[in-house]
This record gives sequence, structure tokens and C-alpha cells, in this order.
Amino acid sequence: MTPSTIELPVTVDDYRIARYAAAAIALTVAEAALPSPLPGIKPGLANIIVLVVLARYGWRDAAWVSLLRVVAGSLVIGQFLAPGFFLALAGAVCSLAVLALAQHLPPRLFGPVSASVLAAFAHISGQLVLARLWLVPHNGVFYLLPLFATAALVFGSINGLVAARLLAAPVAVPAVLKGGS
Repeated sequence: MTPSTIELPVTVDDYRIARYAAAAIALTVAEAALPSPLPGIKPGLANIIVLVVLARYGWRDAAWVSLLRVVAGSLVIGQFLAPGFFLALAGAVCSLAVLALAQHLPPRLFGPVSASVLAAFAHISGQLVLARLWLVPHNGVFYLLPLFATAALVFGSINGLVAARLLAAPVAVPAVLKGGS
């Protein structure tokens, strides 16, 4: 008796999500190599990819890209199941929750920049709450809030502007996805 195998069909959506997740993972790894003035303050470059996917393909695809980035990125940089992984995961989940709600805001008033800023604030809020509940057993961690909020505003704005610029560019579809060689 031979063991049975299950074959899962691979769709064009799977290829697209994998391609965007790979780009987000690459940005996560590159960002990990950058020096940080304070632990936890990073530009969040991979969030640009998540914003582009959200705008072009919807929340479900953006959630896949974001969560794959957190898991695979932590594996690549050697932080899987370390505190940094859980902080990144908490930030990503809070950010995705806010982006899910932000989709229902009027698009003429709320675009990629405002979505990025909202997501950045949610991300750092999730990280600070988890740090307080798990890693730092006192409220002193909240003294860092003004610094983290400033970073969220600055980097969220910059990332949103970059995402808006990318969204204004035409989408190039690789030959692999078109069925060509």
C-alpha cells in the first residue's frame, strides 16, 4: 500500500500572493540589517507591499502577504518564536484589523497615506500592549509612546506616499502568469 498524496491546485492568485510575499520578506530582511536608534523603531518598508496588495487585490490577499512576511521573515532572520516574532505578529494582526476597518472609510477622503498612518499606529499599539503584558511588567513602557507615535506618523506617511506612487504606476503582469514563456 502506498501512502496517498494530496495535490493542491496552484492558482494565479497563489503565484501573485507568493510574489508579493517574497518582496515583503526581502524588505523585512533588508530592514533587519539597518541600524536602529531604538529597538522597535523601524521604517516598516514591507508595509508598502501590504498597502499595494490591499488596494489592488483586497484585504484577504493583504492579510496573507502580511502574515507570510512575519512568519517567513522571522525564519530567515532567525527570530521565529522569539519575542521579536511575537511583537511583529501582534503588530501585523492589529494593523490588519485596522486596515479591514479602514476599507469602509470614504475613498475620496482616505487613501494609501491615511491607511498607512492608521496601520502604523495600530502596529505600534499592538506591540506596546504585548510588550506591557508580556515583556515589561510595569507601565514604564508607555513612556516610549511619544517616540513610537512620532515614528509611526513619520514612517506611516512616507510609506503611504511610496505606496500611492506605486499604485499610480501601471501593473506589469509577468509572462509566467500570462501563460507565455
